[in-house]
Amino acid sequence: MDRRHFLSHVGSLAAASGITLAAGAEAAETPAPSAAPLPAIALGKYRVSRLIVGSNPINGGSYLGPHLDRHMREYFTVERAAEFLLACERAGTNTHQFSTSALDKSEETIGKIRDRGSRLNFICLGRRRDEIQQAVQKTRPIAMIHHGGATDSAFAQGKARDVHDFVKAVHDQGLLAGVSAHNPDCIKRIADEGWEVDVFMTCFYFLTRKEFQKAGEPKTEPETLPVGPYQFYRRDPTVMTQVVRQVKQPCLGFKILAAGHLCDNQPTVRNAFRFAFENIKSTDGVIVGMYPEFFDEITANAGYTREFGQARAKT
Repeated sequence: MDRRHFLSHVGSLAAASGITLAAGAEAAETPAPSAAPLPAIALGKYRVSRLIVGSNPINGGSYLGPHLDRHMREYFTVERAAEFLLACERAGTNTHQFSTSALDKSEETIGKIRDRGSRLNFICLGRRRDEIQQAVQKTRPIAMIHHGGATDSAFAQGKARDVHDFVKAVHDQGLLAGVSAHNPDCIKRIADEGWEVDVFMTCFYFLTRKEFQKAGEPKTEPETLPVGPYQFYRRDPTVMTQVVRQVKQPCLGFKILAAGHLCDNQPTVRNAFRFAFENIKSTDGVIVGMYPEFFDEITANAGYTREFGQARAKT
């Protein structure tokens, strides 16, 4: 299906569900009735939609180069970020994941949408224990999760205890506590050691490989050029989802679209959603960043979640 026909198809779906299609910079400015809730999972006492809205595009993290990073930052003003999250909520998503790396912007955005009646849940990524209390006071999240890159670095440096201490400190605040990682071995180790973790965030791509290179191991050039410091390997999602299915805790898969590398066309995006939901547990979800400047990704991604999120996952 080409882009023109797909847009027509999405427009029909949106009209049927009462979602207002956003066009360019005017995304989500017109109030519209809410769509039916998306398939959901349990995180502690909370029901969380299986599609969670990520924050990288809002904060200008594209993984596709500095020009797009800047474009995203300039597009997502606080007001536009608020309108975007409200549009996601109307489409059936009920949870947003943000990071302490942009805490002031997140605090302002969250305040705006709460003032307008939003009931979104919030999950906060953090890197250090000394960030926890401030993040809780400013944004009142339901959970805090140790940042994936920081987790990988700590494990590579023999400082896994710092990550465990973060989890304990989050529990001391009365929140759900979790750990994110790009390296599937970090998730396996935490599960094997029986940490009191409520939720994992599991990256579909092992972007921090270089940090785990063994001392004295010869360095070889990859077959493909890196995008910034990162390489995306085709088999990584299969390796990570095998681990996801082995751990008992809910897992939130992220970078299921390879940070935009699987977004050339909507059949490719749809197939990535299909793979994700077919290869994670039925108690798991996905976190997806969206950039609705050129295309109504909100409606499309919600549609794929409804299509595949109800299906029985692998066991």
